[in-house]
Amino acid sequence: MSQRQVLQVFEQYQRARTQFVQTVAELATRPQNIETLQNAGVMSLLRPLLLDVVPTIQQTSALALGRLANYNDDLAEAVVKGDILPQLVYSLAEQNRFYKKAAAFVLRAVAKHSPQLAQSIVDCGAVDTLVICLEDFDPGVKESAAWALGYISRHNAELSQAVVDAGAVPLLVLCIQEPEIALKRIAASALSDLSKHSPELAQTVVDAGAIAHLAQMILNPDAKLKRQVLSALSQIAKHSVDLAEMVVEAEIFPVVLTCLKDPDEYVKKNSSTLIREIARHTPELSQLIVNAGGVAAVIDCIGNCSGNVRLPGIMMLGYVAAHSENLAMAVIISKGVPQLAICLSEEAEDHIKAAAAWSLGQIGRHTPEHARAVAVANVLPKLLSLYMDTDSSEDLQVKAKKALKNILQKCTHLPALEPLLHDAPPNILKHVVGQFSKVLPHDSKARRLFVTSGGLKKIQEIVADTGSPLQEYINTINNCFPEEIVRYYSPGYSQSLLERVDHYQPVI
Repeated sequence: MSQRQVLQVFEQYQRARTQFVQTVAELATRPQNIETLQNAGVMSLLRPLLLDVVPTIQQTSALALGRLANYNDDLAEAVVKGDILPQLVYSLAEQNRFYKKAAAFVLRAVAKHSPQLAQSIVDCGAVDTLVICLEDFDPGVKESAAWALGYISRHNAELSQAVVDAGAVPLLVLCIQEPEIALKRIAASALSDLSKHSPELAQTVVDAGAIAHLAQMILNPDAKLKRQVLSALSQIAKHSVDLAEMVVEAEIFPVVLTCLKDPDEYVKKNSSTLIREIARHTPELSQLIVNAGGVAAVIDCIGNCSGNVRLPGIMMLGYVAAHSENLAMAVIISKGVPQLAICLSEEAEDHIKAAAAWSLGQIGRHTPEHARAVAVANVLPKLLSLYMDTDSSEDLQVKAKKALKNILQKCTHLPALEPLLHDAPPNILKHVVGQFSKVLPHDSKARRLFVTSGGLKKIQEIVADTGSPLQEYINTINNCFPEEIVRYYSPGYSQSLLERVDHYQPVI
């Protein structure tokens, strides 16, 4: 065989390998092909091609493996069991930028599925190599490495600690300062994933100077970057008062409030979440948000969106109101109660209704004035209905009941209480009747209205155990009226009158 023929054979072999990896990589983009590729044993065929002498074949085989591993955890497991990871880690340190990106993609695709698979990435020494890639000259390599490190970190604190211990945090903070928007996004996302698990991990991110750089990007025009920046600040602020104060000291107010009007729903949701995480810690932080116009801005945001985008804003109002009478009144003055009442009626998801019920309970539990503000929004019958509805989730029933009790125990606005006399079950009814027993002895107009509206008649129809609190409340109410009026509205009184007519002997 001539030299020319030998070269032709090698060229054919190279073309065949190239065509094979390109075809597999293309087929792996379509879910309907995955099972067939898996059954054909494509993993074991791709593995030796990771060490091929031709760089494009190496890169394309890594890309194909990444796409397969990305599809489900079985295929990701096959990458681990196929002893492919050590080859990837070795090549990640040695090869060109195109291969590095492809190899990091495989590591990310494996890590995303479960803590166990992410741990296998840590165990093969990939984290140290990925951290080295964060210093690469090519922004695409940095981005791929940051993405993989974020996917490892998101599962739990132990995996995040492994990423921290490898020295990733200072380099990720440098990455968010790079000019490339895509790199900024992924680095901010990775910092968010690192921060979320514990105060110690969040403190590590803070100590690397992340807050100041993240805060500067809140008004960046790129919506996807804003999402990640707001998420990272939320994950830092949620852990403790000190961390929340550090975020606030980066002068995020009132700048962050502009994000509540952003056309991107995730930006709205993440900015509401950040404000919520700050508000929940102390009255002082909540007051700062009120002073910056944050409560009114969140209420406007809730009115302009729906579903889960509303949820953090709804909870934020509850956290603010829970701290003190004055802060609860700030929510009332900003017209938070009608907006929460709308959420209670409009939303289809039980967990959102439960959050609205909880927040209304936090607003109404302070004083009669607070309770009245909630009651006049016609919230009480709706809370009662949700509590008694067998289709309501257990959490919604619990929160609706608790909110009802919180508001009822302070409510002296009788017109709002009266409908509950007719519909409430005994465990709620005792609170309603208890409020009437507090108000009626001191209010003659209320007593008259109570008779004419049928309230007194309803009280006489209630069956209460002797000596129970409910019976004591009923006795107190009855003592507010002349005995003949009470008798007149008692069940069976009209029948006893007719019997007296039957037995009456006229005087002739």
